[in-house]
Amino acid sequence: MTRKPLRQLPEFPRRPIAGKVSLNRALSKLGFCSRKQAELMIAEGRVRVAGKVARDPSLRVDPDRDRIAVDGAQVAAERKVYLMLNKPRGLVTTRDDPDGRGTVYDCLADLDLPFVSPVGRLDKASEGLLLMTNDTRWANGLLDPASHVAKTYHVQIASAPDEKMLERFRQGAVVDGELLTASSIALLRSGGRTAWLEIVLDEGRNRQIRRMLGAFDIEVLRLVRVAIGRLQLGDLAKGKARHLTAVELAMLAA
Repeated sequence: MTRKPLRQLPEFPRRPIAGKVSLNRALSKLGFCSRKQAELMIAEGRVRVAGKVARDPSLRVDPDRDRIAVDGAQVAAERKVYLMLNKPRGLVTTRDDPDGRGTVYDCLADLDLPFVSPVGRLDKASEGLLLMTNDTRWANGLLDPASHVAKTYHVQIASAPDEKMLERFRQGAVVDGELLTASSIALLRSGGRTAWLEIVLDEGRNRQIRRMLGAFDIEVLRLVRVAIGRLQLGDLAKGKARHLTAVELAMLAA
């Protein structure tokens, strides 16, 4: 029997934002803009709360109850959007780069989206699966170290390690006083002077794989994130993004 393809849901009902937060954070949580953009608009006197101009970005407001307006138009909470992007190598994950480098937002230019932010980071030289959303609570849940959401990477290195060297990798390395380890490290394939490893992490330390392998004088040639939890990058084309399905969201929540 042929299975019907999963229906992609372009957006999901928003969750209420509990309690008061700073005004710049409220505008970000509502999916209107980034915190930095909010601070600029507040400083320019473009933001009103309950009809009064607000110039303090730290002003405490309730996004679900207080009337917040920008340029005279009330800001309504955007419906939540959940995207997966196949990040190309060479792009940074910031919204605006002061050095003029390409960013992951270039990949979203043709999509009609509210403001979204990356869930975590992939550095400029890394590629693969990157989640983006305007649901900060959902993103924070995935990033919380206590959640132990596994992230799987395929890593090409300038070495052909034997089992003894792989075991050393698995024991980890102390870098700048910090013990860096992986949940698992396996050899995918090896040929000549290079090899591909599959490395699984359940924590998100800065440049963890590169720093850990660098402690063994191993050069990383390519680093591709292929899965987050049970969510696979699959055949999504490089530089393309798509909405997560309800089933995929449930997989990440499991």
